[in-house]
Amino acid sequence: MMNDGSSATVIRMDGVFDVPAAQRLARTLAQTDTNEQVRIDLTHVREFHDYGVTVLAQALSARGTRIAVRGLRQHHLRLLKYLGIETGTADLGIEAEAV
Repeated sequence: MMNDGSSATVIRMDGVFDVPAAQRLARTLAQTDTNEQVRIDLTHVREFHDYGVTVLAQALSARGTRIAVRGLRQHHLRLLKYLGIETGTADLGIEAEAV
């Protein structure tokens, strides 16, 4: 977790985004101030597991607003939408709000 200078906290993930990785992300997200802008960068994740994305959806829902997610693929955007998470713009290769 790091601050990118624009008063937003950036959480970067890489490797495999499975349930344990998503749970680590959820714990980190839960520790952030709910009034703080948080950016989750998943652009360096090489493999996504659907159950990990489900845990991500739960974490996003619990956190509420002021979250931007970058790096999800279309399949995962659809999965988030099915789980009740609004993803804003359709291409999360560019930053998009997810709440």
